[in-house]
Amino acid sequence: QVQLVESGGGLAQPGGSLRLSCAASGFVFSNYAMGWARQAPGKGMEWVAAIYTDGSGTGYTDSVQGRFIISRDNVKNELYLQMNSLKPEDTALYYCAKVSRWPDKVPYFDYRGQGTQVTVTS
Repeated sequence: QVQLVESGGGLAQPGGSLRLSCAASGFVFSNYAMGWARQAPGKGMEWVAAIYTDGSGTGYTDSVQGRFIISRDNVKNELYLQMNSLKPEDTALYYCAKVSRWPDKVPYFDYRGQGTQVTVTS
């Protein structure tokens, strides 16, 4: 079965950086676009970033464009999210997710992991 295990979350100061990782198993990782989503306290789920199967294309929600970078390693079956210039509003539970379809700018996910907490505070 599909398993997605996130790691790398933690506490960061405003302006700081964190790198999230996701280990994928149970499916052919290189056949699927992948992405990250987040849920802040008291808010709904929000997509953050997504990447094509071979990494040739990426997409970002407007609030993280230019600050976050998504990447993948199809040999290691891992997905990454480099988060720079962090802001308090980036505080959320971050999920690694498998893309089911991506018809336009916003991807749709069918599986996600348990999440890793990111807290940005001074």
